[in-house]
Amino acid sequence: MFNDVGPLELVTLIVLAVLVFGPEKLPKMIQDVTRTIRKIREFSESAKADIRDELGPEFKDFEFEDLNPKTFIRKQLDNDELGLKEIRNGFDLKKEMAEVTDAAHSRESDSSAAGGSAGGATGGSVDMTKKREKLDADEHPPYDADAT
Repeated sequence: MFNDVGPLELVTLIVLAVLVFGPEKLPKMIQDVTRTIRKIREFSESAKADIRDELGPEFKDFEFEDLNPKTFIRKQLDNDELGLKEIRNGFDLKKEMAEVTDAAHSRESDSSAAGGSAGGATGGSVDMTKKREKLDADEHPPYDADAT
C-alpha cells in the first residue's frame, strides 16, 4: 500500500501530523485510524465470505485475487495439470532434427537401391523426391498456375 513512501517522506508525514494534531491528540488519532482500517478489513472479509456462500460449493476454491489478469495467468501457467513441463522437457529439437535427417538419408539410399527393380516403386513406400523428367526439344515445361 505504501511501497513508494521513502524514509524522508515518512519522517515528513510524522512531523506534519505532530504539528497539525499536536502531541497530546496524536495517539488518539492513530488509534482511531487503526480502528477504522480494522473495521474496513472486517467488512471486506465478511463481504467475501457472503459472496463465497452465495456462489455455492463448486466455487469454494475461488480467490478474488484471481480476478486480476496477471495473477490468473501466472497461476494457470504454474499449474502443471496440462503437462506443459513434461512436453517442454521431452521435446529436444536437435534430437528430432537428427532423426528426420537420418530418416531422409536412409530413404534416399533405399530408393536408389530399389530404383533398378520394379521401376523405382518399392513395396508400399512412396518416393517423395521430385525427379526432373526429360522433355523433348520442342516441348515446354508444364504450366503451374499456383506457382506464378
